Amino acid sequence: MLIRKQFKFENAHIVRDCSTTRCSQNIHGHSYIVEVLLESNYLDNGQMIYDFGLTKLYIKEIIDSFDHAITLWSGDNKEYIADIKKHSQRWIELPVNPSAEQFSRIFFIIIDKILQLSTMHNNEKEVKVHSIIVHETQTGYAQCFREDAYSKLMGEIDINSIRFSKQVTNEWSKSDFWQNILKNKPLITPKNV
Repeated sequence: MLIRKQFKFENAHIVRDCSTTRCSQNIHGHSYIVEVLLESNYLDNGQMIYDFGLTKLYIKEIIDSFDHAITLWSGDNKEYIADIKKHSQRWIELPVNPSAEQFSRIFFIIIDKILQLSTMHNNEKEVKVHSIIVHETQTGYAQCFREDAYSKLMGEIDINSIRFSKQVTNEWSKSDFWQNILKNKPLITPKNV
């Protein structure tokens, strides 16, 4: 069975080397909608796959990190990256170009890791990410499945290379949230959210 939870964020970027000059040479923004589709063949004690309230914790927090931020590609011009970091307190630096396709892959990998590390308290079983859909506009989106997220053909994504600005990390409910993910430490989910 599948369940779907939607999230929104506002973000700016440049997508270098794409076909259109507007997109590849100019900072521009989008009102993103992210759909997180989770799957399991089991129901928990509440007869749900995964309580939507649980998505308000780490999943929402990671997606909210991108809200009102600029997303940078670490392969971009170093002077440009330094200037943006100098003039913006909310930024995320990714090891991939910040296209809708790559956003969907990034969110898949991170949310997959969050689910793997989360302590379950209500008999949730085998909850996995089915796919992630990132709507960049009202008419265009990218959908990532497991084989896309971890595809060597599309380029492996090393989440250890993702950097969040201090302002972003200061807004997290737990300051060590990202470090725990990178170190594969369990994410303690409160029993009552």
